[in-house]
Amino acid sequence: MFALGDVHGCWTALQTLLTRIPFRSGDVMVALGDYIDRGPDSRAVLDWVIEQTARGACIPLRGNHEVMLLEAVRGSLPLSAWLQFGGRETLDSYVASGLGDLDDLPADHVRFLEQKLLPAYETATHLFVHATLVPNLTIEQQPDEALYWKRFHSLKPHDSGKIVICGHTAQKSGVPASRGFGICLDTWVYGRGWLTCMNVQTGEYWQANQSGEFREGRIPPGRQDGEVS
Repeated sequence: MFALGDVHGCWTALQTLLTRIPFRSGDVMVALGDYIDRGPDSRAVLDWVIEQTARGACIPLRGNHEVMLLEAVRGSLPLSAWLQFGGRETLDSYVASGLGDLDDLPADHVRFLEQKLLPAYETATHLFVHATLVPNLTIEQQPDEALYWKRFHSLKPHDSGKIVICGHTAQKSGVPASRGFGICLDTWVYGRGWLTCMNVQTGEYWQANQSGEFREGRIPPGRQDGEVS
């Protein structure tokens, strides 16, 4: 099983990554959320997530940026608040030129974000979330604050003993952060970092950036270092 870190509208990096990772028919990618905002091509990224989910090749989680988009659509968050966190780039990706608006969001994209994204995903060995988990609560009991907003440094070992795979906290070193019981795959692709995809069974990971560069590495079992702030 593969896990994909925060894409943030960086379609060039995602395309580069997809041509290099050993993803085969029957494999599944857990996408950790934050497909949109900050980068220039949120629409293309969402088109890909929607297509792969329909094929059964992607399990899409909800990130805090998808939460903000939907709250802006519903009017429970001021549009200006979302725009300053990357929403402007998202809306502009839906128009050929000029400034996009909420009316430019396709109904099928909004419907997908409302109905198909999961708060978390669990396997026999791993827990996949966007941000963090409360250690003594089950997946079904997790509060939104932990799932979408808390930072990686606050993550504690989950009572299940399963390894937590998450995103949300940008590792500006460009390297995935591991604390043994948890691994963060947000490696700041929208800044000067990389987009990361990892095989959660082997610890192998592959990275691409917006310049089309590619590299790979491996997280040894039990590694306890990495940037966690």
